[in-house]
Amino acid sequence: MVSKILIANRGEIALRVLRACKELGIPCVVVHSTADADAMHVRLADESVCIGPPPSRDSYLNIHQIVAACEITGADAVHPGYGFLSENAKFADILDAHDITFIGPTADHIRIMGDKITAKTTALELGIPVVPGSDGEVKTAEDAIKTAALIGYPVLIKATAGGGGRGMKVAKTEADVIEAWSTARTEAAAAFGNDAVYMEKFLSKPRHIEIQVFGDGEGNAIHLGERDCSLQRRHQKVWEEANSPALNVEQRMKIGQICADAMKKLKYRGAGTIEFLYENGEFFFIEMNTRLQVEHPITEAITGIDLVHEQIRVASGRGLSVTQEEVTFEGHAIECRINAEDPRTFVPSPGTITHFHAPGGLGVRIDSGAYQGYKIPPYYDSLIGKLIVHGRTRVECMMRLRRALDEFVVDGIKTTLPLFQDLVSNQDIANGDYDIHWLEHYLAHHPA
Repeated sequence: MVSKILIANRGEIALRVLRACKELGIPCVVVHSTADADAMHVRLADESVCIGPPPSRDSYLNIHQIVAACEITGADAVHPGYGFLSENAKFADILDAHDITFIGPTADHIRIMGDKITAKTTALELGIPVVPGSDGEVKTAEDAIKTAALIGYPVLIKATAGGGGRGMKVAKTEADVIEAWSTARTEAAAAFGNDAVYMEKFLSKPRHIEIQVFGDGEGNAIHLGERDCSLQRRHQKVWEEANSPALNVEQRMKIGQICADAMKKLKYRGAGTIEFLYENGEFFFIEMNTRLQVEHPITEAITGIDLVHEQIRVASGRGLSVTQEEVTFEGHAIECRINAEDPRTFVPSPGTITHFHAPGGLGVRIDSGAYQGYKIPPYYDSLIGKLIVHGRTRVECMMRLRRALDEFVVDGIKTTLPLFQDLVSNQDIANGDYDIHWLEHYLAHHPA
């Protein structure tokens, strides 16, 4: 077991990892910017180190400062959480060079899955079904037109180094292709410093289904079922469910086993999520995230397995704690991402929380570092908490969620709580009848 873990993140995920460390009896260190000096994870940590001013590039993305914090405090492992440096292969390499354990996959696996074209090629080789598309980068406008004609309209042009919907454009006709290709490249260069794009078939009404996998790095791997993340705005998830209302047990176990077998072949280490578009009974690989996901708590709720404990265990060389046969799925879970945003326009709403009351009761979990009097800084992601609800059935889960949302109070700032109160009473949501475009269509036709 590692002897001391440095948590290279902030907010609710830093607090989540800190709690796991305390449960395992492992001392932990947190780093923070000057803007986060009063954050809850800083208050509760065994040790804390200020690593810079508010901008992420000067603090949470400053690799040298984080390594220095490890050396100063004697931390021999780093948990990156999600975002920031969690999928940065250079960071993993530098930690390895300093004999510091990176609680995550190898740098090589991060590189392979971090480039969308390489990831798609690798997925094909591993037996994972992929969406029809270009063989690689689409380098010219002429190539874009030819490739789109071969795939068939509509097509989706995507940044190879993309994420969060940036560098992603839809072309419905040949006339759209050149502009979409050019715009996607410009956005990709600005967001990622890499203007390479590729092309794939655009599915009209797919669901977003992802499979949670875990490997020990030695050729053993399991899956922990799926999550349905189809309720999105601007390609960002807002509501996730496990299990998916769209899948049956046979479909769940089949795609799960495909993913687990692929991770065995890859000798993948740690937590990973393989993401698919799902339409008309078929799965199409879109990407793999080589880290813990924001929505991991709903998988914990239905399996009873602590994913952060498992990450630390695997990183310590102790292997997986369960076999595939020992994994069971109980009930239904839903997560709502509570953001400090206007619930309709999604404009960020930083400021001071004047009153904070979290719901409780059986099957209700709150992952949040927020508290009354906490000042939400304007420099970072607007996520301030996650409401996770578990029930024996989806109906029971929805009823419990409605009650929990009514109890949840956050005053002083705008939050997305009113949006979820609308959604939990919507008949389409109650029926599980939605796709990745549903929420944006709903918001367009139900203005505030």
